[in-house]
Amino acid sequence: MCPGMEHFTIATVAEKSPDFRRVLWTGKNTQLVIMTIPAGGEIGEEVHEGIDQILTFVSGTGEARVAGEKREVVQGDLVVVPAGTKHNFVNTGPNPLVLYTVYGPPEHADQAVHRTKEEADAAEAAGKDEPPTS
Repeated sequence: MCPGMEHFTIATVAEKSPDFRRVLWTGKNTQLVIMTIPAGGEIGEEVHEGIDQILTFVSGTGEARVAGEKREVVQGDLVVVPAGTKHNFVNTGPNPLVLYTVYGPPEHADQAVHRTKEEADAAEAAGKDEPPTS
């Protein structure tokens, strides 16, 4: 982690990534991650204790399931998931659901790349996807 400005043309970067999850930047207090959820796929129901999450959708269509509520999400939508809230995001369309998300504090290993959900789940289960500690 080096000081200075980081600049991303975020929608373009996210659209070009075929990976399920790719950490673009990790700071002391936040982390920027892009995700591509394939047709019929999902992030998987989860809860981040002590971590807020903000997701912005770049392309595709999906369903946000947060705290028992369901809403359609499309390009340009933003969903806030407060720490400790059960959530899942499901691709309901024929094309990939592409998004970028900001975690505060970081949730994943710095510069982690997981090509598929299965790879991401395996890394988490093996303890290989831990955020950096100060």
